[in-house]
Amino acid sequence: MKHNLDAKRLLCPMPVIRLSEMIEKIKNSDIIEILATDPGVLYDIPAWCKVHGHRVISINEKTNEIILLVEKIG
Repeated sequence: MKHNLDAKRLLCPMPVIRLSEMIEKIKNSDIIEILATDPGVLYDIPAWCKVHGHRVISINEKTNEIILLVEKIG
């Protein structure tokens, strides 16, 4: 199942905090699409996923937003 997380206009560390809250509520193999504007997510979310065992499927940078797909593992 795919879930959406709107983290636009949130600054570090809030996008990671919101991701961690959402990951607790979803099932394994579910996907979260994160919409963000803080370029810090390009580093923070992959690092957080590596530490917690989740997988970054893709990162797409658009003009004014960043879209990340994260899969819950475990």
